[in-house]
Amino acid sequence: MSKEGAHIDRFDRHILDVISTNGRITITELADRIGLSATPCKMRLRKLEARGFITGYRASVDQTKLGRSHITFVQVCLSDTRDAALKAFNEAALRIPEIEECHMIAGGFDYLLKVRTSDIAEYRAVLGTVLSALPHVSNTTTFVAMEAVRE
Repeated sequence: MSKEGAHIDRFDRHILDVISTNGRITITELADRIGLSATPCKMRLRKLEARGFITGYRASVDQTKLGRSHITFVQVCLSDTRDAALKAFNEAALRIPEIEECHMIAGGFDYLLKVRTSDIAEYRAVLGTVLSALPHVSNTTTFVAMEAVRE
């Protein structure tokens, strides 16, 4: 556990658990769920926001309804892993809308990408023209998700 994590109590942790699944819950409902009155609950929530435990609120979007139901995971190996190369790769990956997640990995490859497209044909085009052209990419391995059990 990080040093920051050690400074929150069970009420704060419960607040974080509840709002991570329902960011639109009212303060009154949140207070009822965690066992506090509204005013201390609101103060705790604001303190968690100010301390950076809560980094924002967003809508969960049904990507299938947007025609983006095809998910692939891509292992990426770089030809250079010095700081400048990693920075160049990171900055370029952030500009690609099809990359939903990008994680640097300790192991047999350098990055794991979650890529979302409409279908395999669109993915193939993105792989061939965009992902393979990212800075310092030496090779990629694609894994196609057959079903999203939990996202």
